[in-house]
Amino acid sequence: MTQPTPKQSGFRMPAEWTPHERTWMMWPSRPEVWDDMDATCRNYAAVAHSIRRFEPLTMLVRSEDMAEARNFLGSDIELLEHAINDSWARDAGPCFLVNGENERAAVSFEFNAWGGNYTPYDGDNAASAAICKAAGVREFTSRLVAEGGGVSVDGEGTILTTRSCFPNINRNPDWRLEDIETELMQMLGGDKVVWLPGNHLETETDGHVDGTAVFLAPGIVLVEGEGPVDHEWYDINVANIAALEAQTDAKGRAFKLVRVPDAAGHGSDHEKFCSSYVNSYICNGAVVMPKYGLREDDLVREVYEEYLPGREIVQVEIPSIAIGGGGIHCITQQEPKA
Repeated sequence: MTQPTPKQSGFRMPAEWTPHERTWMMWPSRPEVWDDMDATCRNYAAVAHSIRRFEPLTMLVRSEDMAEARNFLGSDIELLEHAINDSWARDAGPCFLVNGENERAAVSFEFNAWGGNYTPYDGDNAASAAICKAAGVREFTSRLVAEGGGVSVDGEGTILTTRSCFPNINRNPDWRLEDIETELMQMLGGDKVVWLPGNHLETETDGHVDGTAVFLAPGIVLVEGEGPVDHEWYDINVANIAALEAQTDAKGRAFKLVRVPDAAGHGSDHEKFCSSYVNSYICNGAVVMPKYGLREDDLVREVYEEYLPGREIVQVEIPSIAIGGGGIHCITQQEPKA
C-alpha cells in the first residue's frame, strides 16, 4: 500500500526566515577537500558560534573527532556522534516540514555526494535519518537524489531549483523532468516549481540554486547579478535572471529581483572557491553572511538590512570553507519551530 506523501499529509517546507527550533551542522571530516583542516575547523567554529548567539545548534561529529570538536566549539553547542563522511549539512541533512497542527516532520532525499564526486558517502546518506531521530520528527523518504542546497522555498508553495542539478544524469538518470517536479512538490508541500537554467560550469554541485538565487520574502528573490561581460559566468547569470523574469510564483506574482554582486575580487586561486553572497543563512534574529574583505561586503550587508529588517547582520570570514566549493548556507540546515 502506497504511503501518503508529506503534501498529502498536510506538511510543507516553511521559509528559512520563519522561527527556528535549532540549526544543524556537520563537522569537517574529509581532509581531501581542505588545504588546512585546522583553519577549516576554525572557520566552521566561527560560523557555529555566530549562529549559537541566536538559537540552539547541534553539530554532527565522527567519534574520532569528538574531542577536537568540543575543543573548538566549547560547551554551548550540542554534539551528536555520527559516522559522517563530509561536512555539508544543507545537502546531506533533511528538509524539515511543518503542518497546520503544530507538528513537524522531515523528508530525507537520497544523497550520492553530488553525483558521485566523492566516496564513500554512505555515512552522509544516513545523516538525514539520524537527524530526524535526534529531533524526534516523523521521517518521510524519497527515492529522488537531491540536496537541500538545490532548492529554495517561499513557504507559500513556490520552489526554486535548477535544471543543471537534479535532472543531471549523475543523479537521476531515469527520472523525467516532470517527475522530478512532481516529487519535489509532493515532498516539500509545494504547488509550483520554478526552473532556472542553473550553472553547468559549477561542477562541485552542478549549480545549486542557493549560490544563485534564494527567496528573501514571498515574491522577492535575491539573485546574483549579471556581473562583468567578460566574466565566464556572465551568460549563465543572464540566463538565470531571464528565467526568473519570465515566470511567476505559485500565487501568480511576478518576482521582484534584488541583484547582488559576487565577491569577484576575493583573491583566491582555488578553482572551487565559493564567492557567493547569496549563499548566506537566515536564523532567528540574524543573517549570517560571508565576509571577503571587499567593499561588496558592506553593499550586500545593506541589502540584507533593507529586506530583512530587525535582524542583526553578522559577517564571518570563511576563506577556509569557501575553498571547498560552498558557503555558510551550504554548511547549515534549519529545523523550524512547529
